[in-house]
Amino acid sequence: MNIQIFGSSKCFDTKKAQRWFKERRVKFQYIDLPSKGLSPREYQSVKQKIGFDALVNTKCRAYEDLYMAFATPAAREEKLLENPALFRTPIVRNGKEATVGYRPEIWETWE
Repeated sequence: MNIQIFGSSKCFDTKKAQRWFKERRVKFQYIDLPSKGLSPREYQSVKQKIGFDALVNTKCRAYEDLYMAFATPAAREEKLLENPALFRTPIVRNGKEATVGYRPEIWETWE
C-alpha cells in the first residue's frame, strides 16, 4: 500500500485520518495541502476517481471570496488548483484509488 494523505494541519478530519492509519500501523505520506497543493497530474487522477464537485469545499470562505459558484467550469478548475484552501480535506490516495473526507469504511477495503 502506498498511502498519501493530502490535508491541512488545522483540519480535524485530516488528524482523524492520520490517527486511523497510525493505529493500524499503515505507513503513509502526509502532504500539507495549503503549502504544497496538488500537482496537476495528482489532481487529474483524484478528479477522475471522485469527481470535481466532491473535491470543492463550498463552505469555506475562499469559495465565496473567489465567486466559485458563478465561474465557468474551466475557471473553477483553474481557481481550485491555484487556491488549495478550496479543497475538501483529507484527500487520501492509494495508487489509483482515492477518497475525500474521513472514510474508514473504504480504507479498510484497501488493506
